[in-house]
Amino acid sequence: MRAIFLSLLLAAPLAQADELFTKIDPAPRSEFWLDTGFATAHFDSDKDLNGANKGLGAEYRFSGTMSATAGRFYNSDRAWSNYAGVIWQPYAVGPVRVGLALAAFDGYPNMRHGGWFPAAIPTLTYEYKRVGVNVGIIPTYKDRLYGGISFQLKFKLFE
Repeated sequence: MRAIFLSLLLAAPLAQADELFTKIDPAPRSEFWLDTGFATAHFDSDKDLNGANKGLGAEYRFSGTMSATAGRFYNSDRAWSNYAGVIWQPYAVGPVRVGLALAAFDGYPNMRHGGWFPAAIPTLTYEYKRVGVNVGIIPTYKDRLYGGISFQLKFKLFE
């Protein structure tokens, strides 16, 4: 419920935009972004989870709608995780890209004993010139993965 409220809160100022909902042009691109770790606001705030997920990642946007991504971060269970996948964002709401991060993750002790697993994470992205932020809405999965909203800063190194 909090995720829905936060999403509406973030989208409210965009309601005044001329073209609120647009399809992004999938033309080839070549942009390289350096990503930080994550700051996560967990839905289960009473579980003493790590919300300061330090780390480092990279994104290579090879089309207007898709980026390859990989990185490493200190996860909510206080263990190191790696990830690799694609971010697919075919639409925008005002200046905010909307789509999914389709990736594989490891390092979560309660999920496949820390091994690799696939995930689809709703992802919003806002970029301004050479800086941006990715916002992931992480679903809770049983007692194995703890959901929340994750914020990741990013910096464009070249295009």
